[in-house]
Amino acid sequence: MALTLRGLEVCLVVVLLSIFGGIQGEEESVITLDHSNFTDFVSKHDFIFVEFYAPGCGFCKTLAPEYEKAASILKKNDPPITLAKFDAFEAVNKPIARLYKVSGFPTLKILNNGGKNVQDEYNGPRKADDLVKYVQKQLGPASVEIKSTNDAASVIDLAKSFIVGVFPEFSGEEYENFTKLAEKLRNAYDFGHTLDAKILPRGDLSVKGPLIILFKPFDDLFADFKDFDITAMEKFIVKEDDPSVTVFNMDDPGNPYISRFFSDRNLNTKVTMILNFASDNAATLKSKFYDIAHILKGGKISFLLSDLEPNNERLLKFFKLDGSLVPLIYIQGNGGKKYLKANVEDDQVVPWFKKFMDGKIEEFIKSEHIPQENNEPVKVVVLKNLQDMVFNSGKEVLLEFYAPWCGHCKKLAPILDEVALSYQNDPNVLIAKFDATANDVPSDKFGKVASYPTMYFISSNKEMIKYTEGRTKEEIINFIQKHRHDDEKEMDEPVSLTDEL
Repeated sequence: MALTLRGLEVCLVVVLLSIFGGIQGEEESVITLDHSNFTDFVSKHDFIFVEFYAPGCGFCKTLAPEYEKAASILKKNDPPITLAKFDAFEAVNKPIARLYKVSGFPTLKILNNGGKNVQDEYNGPRKADDLVKYVQKQLGPASVEIKSTNDAASVIDLAKSFIVGVFPEFSGEEYENFTKLAEKLRNAYDFGHTLDAKILPRGDLSVKGPLIILFKPFDDLFADFKDFDITAMEKFIVKEDDPSVTVFNMDDPGNPYISRFFSDRNLNTKVTMILNFASDNAATLKSKFYDIAHILKGGKISFLLSDLEPNNERLLKFFKLDGSLVPLIYIQGNGGKKYLKANVEDDQVVPWFKKFMDGKIEEFIKSEHIPQENNEPVKVVVLKNLQDMVFNSGKEVLLEFYAPWCGHCKKLAPILDEVALSYQNDPNVLIAKFDATANDVPSDKFGKVASYPTMYFISSNKEMIKYTEGRTKEEIINFIQKHRHDDEKEMDEPVSLTDEL
């Protein structure tokens, strides 16, 4: 039967309403919190997983769909598990962020007992399945019983460290201490316990226990321990769960060994080898590197190995090194000193490293060559002439630390040119720039330059002031005139020939 015009209109309205209603009905599974509802909402939950984020954070944006997917899965859990997000960058929310020690974005934490107990920050993989697995694990027992070979195969992931307690019975002081340790370290490790070592994948299968076995995906593959003092057990795990060589991979941001290599302040020396894994001599170079690492394992020295591939090139940039230097060994030593062996050959690895250990290798200083011509209004300073051009020049110096790729630096460049032209007839003032990606920045003088552009004013009497004013020509000139220490301090704003014309 043919539809009337009126009937067609009704059908169209119904379709549009169903579509619109469907869109409107799609609710986010992640709960949004802020300063007005955070404390009240958290206090009503015994267990809640919270993401502290910043709207402009790239990592937060990448995490968002995975976090939402994880939330949609976990809200169907029995019992349901709540995932929430909190804008820790907004000014009114920052007091709460400080309370939970949020120092970077995103920060993921489990809050227990109405927010009274806070677990350590989650630093694992950030795919939805990984988040779900992690959160579900925190609700279950800290250590799972392994009753069969099938249990062992499903529970023990040999691609990462796993700790098993072998006991003659699940009682007594040893077992109680083991479960306490499992609860304490559950955020960092997976634990299991069993009555039968024969069902485990590695090790001495005849042991009866009590015994702790640490399975690991590197070096000796397993280690065991018989002291059930809680402190002793923890020290054993930390010591043994330390690969002689960590393999760097940008595709594995949740790798705890990579994080430990870069963040562990107890390490005196960090040694990195970067090479092309596909090269003819890669196997030999890696073998020599592993030999050194095995010999020195256990001291305050750590080793990192990286392939020269597109995903890992950011490691070279982080070290301010060029791909033409590969294969290379790069060492970060005591007091921030650095050492480099570029284009290393197979037979040079061991002798060069021995010289380093004997203190016979000169410190590596990253600096561009001093420019033969330096005729632009803003003068180029490199590390090799920093002392002469800036600190020993007797001039009033405005020095910019920049990065060639930095958009803010590019915007500032023509303004600094105008400032420099204004002072072109003043021999006592120098406007200069320093490429912080191609030269080491002396931390003893300038601290850590963490953003670009960063500017410092160094007066003729060597007083140094960080520039934090506006970025117009007039503001910069006013700052220089205010802080200069020569006889021209009270002069009017300098006028260049170009300004007169």
